[in-house]
Amino acid sequence: MKNLLYIGNALSNSSSTVTTIETLSEHLKEAFSVKVASDKSNKVLRLLDMIRLVIVNRGTTDFVLIDTYSTINFYYALIISQLCRFYRIKYVTILHGGNLESRLKHSSKLSNLLFKNAYKLVAPSNFLKSVFKSYGYKDVVFIPNSIEIDNYQFLNRNVDTINLLWVRSFSTIYNPELAVLVLEKLLEKQYNAQLTMIGPDVDGSLKRVKELAKSKQLNVNFTGKLSKPAWLELSKNSNIFINTTDLDNTPVSVIEAMALGLPIVSTNVGGLPFLITDNVNGLLVEPKNADAMVDAIILLKSKEDMRKKIVVNARSMVEDFTWKAVKPKWEALLS
Repeated sequence: MKNLLYIGNALSNSSSTVTTIETLSEHLKEAFSVKVASDKSNKVLRLLDMIRLVIVNRGTTDFVLIDTYSTINFYYALIISQLCRFYRIKYVTILHGGNLESRLKHSSKLSNLLFKNAYKLVAPSNFLKSVFKSYGYKDVVFIPNSIEIDNYQFLNRNVDTINLLWVRSFSTIYNPELAVLVLEKLLEKQYNAQLTMIGPDVDGSLKRVKELAKSKQLNVNFTGKLSKPAWLELSKNSNIFINTTDLDNTPVSVIEAMALGLPIVSTNVGGLPFLITDNVNGLLVEPKNADAMVDAIILLKSKEDMRKKIVVNARSMVEDFTWKAVKPKWEALLS
């Protein structure tokens, strides 16, 4: 059995949502021996824990998997990758976030150090695969994020009252304020509408969105961070899922909403058009445009046949995202 080290932010015990490292590492244990770092909330201690794991296991490790983002985590990935090179350990970067292209543009030398020396680059979306290939990175493999499809009950939903659901970390790049503006415009148009927003705060956005809702005298249900079973149960009361992001890759929350039978209205940015085909398995609108999102929501409400076709197509597509379908791709990569 091959030995893997998985480096990333396993921080769901704090205020963060469950991350890829925590779900994927458990799945990989079916075929590999897997050790993980790090769950330290302090950034310095987290980096030291990552370094320690590589050094201690340098003689027995076959591959190091490194979650790679565009923010400060980029530097964690860079440091760990160079440590792997020093010890001659093969490493695989797992690409996350719709803003990684900014690193390729503005940190080209550091990006080359990290990505050119990797054994492979794993992209969870064809969007990121295409971005990296356009910058000359050839060893990019598409392996989608997986979900446990049996945990997602597909429901037929009517849309008498519009019950909007938004599930994401509260961060500026995800433009959560847009959800509040959409609710306001629906009410102005005399539609019965409600909005539930689920997720932890990242950068102070939650406070700003709450203040915005209060200033407009809108009753928004802010739940904060919920466990997966809790938000899946809450989703049964919703009938349209909105994704308001300005910058993105392929959000798992959208994939999960598709599995649940929630019709999707999303901004047409980043990797979303690689996941959603407009009018086929969801509706796409331009970013930062509350009116366009409102029009799409009203269309879903008024056209039941279209809505039913969209949710059936979406569920059919995400059934290819099960671990059973994804597992052979990882086994082939790491064989």
